[in-house]
Amino acid sequence: MTNFWATPGGWTLLTVGEILLVVVGVLVSVAFLILADRKIWAGVQMRKGPNVVGPFGLLQSFADLTKFVLKELIIPAGADKVVFLLAPLITVILAFAGWAVIPFAPGWVVSNINVGILYLLATSSLGVYGIIMGGWASNSKYPFLGALRSAAQMVSYEVSIGFIIITVVLQSGSMNLSTIVAHQDGGFWNWHAFGGGANWPTIVVMFPMMVMFYVSALAETNRPPFDLPEAESELVAGYQVEYSSSAYLLFMMGEYMNIVLMSAMISILFFGGWNFPFPTSWISSWAPPFLTSFLMFLCLAVKIGFWFFMVAMAKAIVPRYRYDQLMRLGWKVFLPTSLVAVALIAAWRVFGNAA
Repeated sequence: MTNFWATPGGWTLLTVGEILLVVVGVLVSVAFLILADRKIWAGVQMRKGPNVVGPFGLLQSFADLTKFVLKELIIPAGADKVVFLLAPLITVILAFAGWAVIPFAPGWVVSNINVGILYLLATSSLGVYGIIMGGWASNSKYPFLGALRSAAQMVSYEVSIGFIIITVVLQSGSMNLSTIVAHQDGGFWNWHAFGGGANWPTIVVMFPMMVMFYVSALAETNRPPFDLPEAESELVAGYQVEYSSSAYLLFMMGEYMNIVLMSAMISILFFGGWNFPFPTSWISSWAPPFLTSFLMFLCLAVKIGFWFFMVAMAKAIVPRYRYDQLMRLGWKVFLPTSLVAVALIAAWRVFGNAA
């Protein structure tokens, strides 16, 4: 008898189930990470932060969700209503789409495609359209200026992110994210941030690339100190100033999902993904396969949480850049540095003792 899951109907049900599992998991994680972001910011400023709704304030994000959903959606009279409502939908849909290729553990991935890196670059590049459409459709100068800033900023740092990722692709020899993680197996000395195993001289190049990826991720997701498209001091709230209720919520969800996605990317590309810092072959000798995969998933979750903490700390302690400083850093520092790094890693792969 044919296995039901091998039939088209079974495959469809299985894929839809995997997608729903990832969507629900990401949404719940984002709810608590937003609370963590606020708590970290409060802790740096020596105050308590949200602590009323639920035990220790754990239900604050769900109270905020209820508030946003129940509030009236106000659309400016001069706005292009279709584009105005379409913009936040595009933002959140593209933010969800990037998670399709993220491997959480061996075999735990919705779509294990061989061009996962290109897919992520494509979805992140399209994400700028939601912000541009929202700024333009609002028919107001403040969101329009914020959208223009966002377009320039995201395009500028996507270039350097692309070249930084190429150094990882050169080291691992693949654009499949699962293969990139598997290439870093065996201990933290095999992680790309620390040179990638036998290629120990490459740590001089790869560790700075990791730092540059982290800074570029802050700029790509419009996080402080690079939140120039929504700079409260000069643009009120940037491209989303005319948004309210659930439409504003969708923009915020898309932004935070992109932040968590970037935290996952830096964990996968530079810090071994689901791999533990030390060899763990002994785990498979006593643990069933599902438990082993679950422990690896928890390892990746801890790394994602750490990098989200680093993003939150940057928001809390680093003053905002001026716009000219932001563009100078992207085009005059990160771009040439990443180009040189690509040349050095390629030369090492060809002429060095690369495995």
